[in-house]
Amino acid sequence: MLDLTRVKPYGDTLNDGMVQISFTLPVPYGDRATEAARRLAIKMGLEEPSLVYSKDLGQGYTYFILYGKCSHTIDYTKIKVPQVKLEKMDKGEVEDYIRDNIKRDVVVIGACTGTDAHTVGIDAIMNMKGYGGHFGLERYEGIRAYNLGSQVPNEELVAKAIELKADAILVSQVVTQKNVHISNLTQLVDLLEAEGIRDRIILICGGPRISHELAKELGYDAGFGPGTFAEDVASFIVREMVNRKLI
Repeated sequence: MLDLTRVKPYGDTLNDGMVQISFTLPVPYGDRATEAARRLAIKMGLEEPSLVYSKDLGQGYTYFILYGKCSHTIDYTKIKVPQVKLEKMDKGEVEDYIRDNIKRDVVVIGACTGTDAHTVGIDAIMNMKGYGGHFGLERYEGIRAYNLGSQVPNEELVAKAIELKADAILVSQVVTQKNVHISNLTQLVDLLEAEGIRDRIILICGGPRISHELAKELGYDAGFGPGTFAEDVASFIVREMVNRKLI
């Protein structure tokens, strides 16, 4: 029987606690490396860890995959996660909303900023073909979408926003090593504030490690993670514009 106050990982049977983990250790491939991985798994709290795969990565590094039983549980009923307050509309409804309430084209700029070259996410939202049967913003009547692509400096993005009189800026961040996404996202907010236009722009960020909570902490209006489609972003933008009287 499922007890949501004591949730454990699921493998073969409910509550068996089975998990799979993978990691790399900076030690040469061999029996000592295998034992080191097993002991580390035990310190992680896994019971009966079992090594199922290891690979010599060369130059003193070894990669491991292990199975084990997790004895810890989580009280799922007490978890509260901040989410974007969204009255979602489909493409046609967004277009009607713009026509009835904004009565002009909405200008949206999107980019992967800094050193980030991973455009799959921003392309799925911006480009005409979209993703998974969900058309991108370029196909929406009443929206002028500009996809600036990858590795766009924040200064260039802000300059373009001023030139085009952007209503919204979408920033995609996939690269997160050493928290580079935090400093990059924060710098963009600082630049917009320095130009005196932050309050006039809907600012949104997204990516696999972006949450709405993090986005708000960094000064953004919303954060969208995996599973987001163009209509989610468009619905938020146009309603936020009307709510904040940015029309």
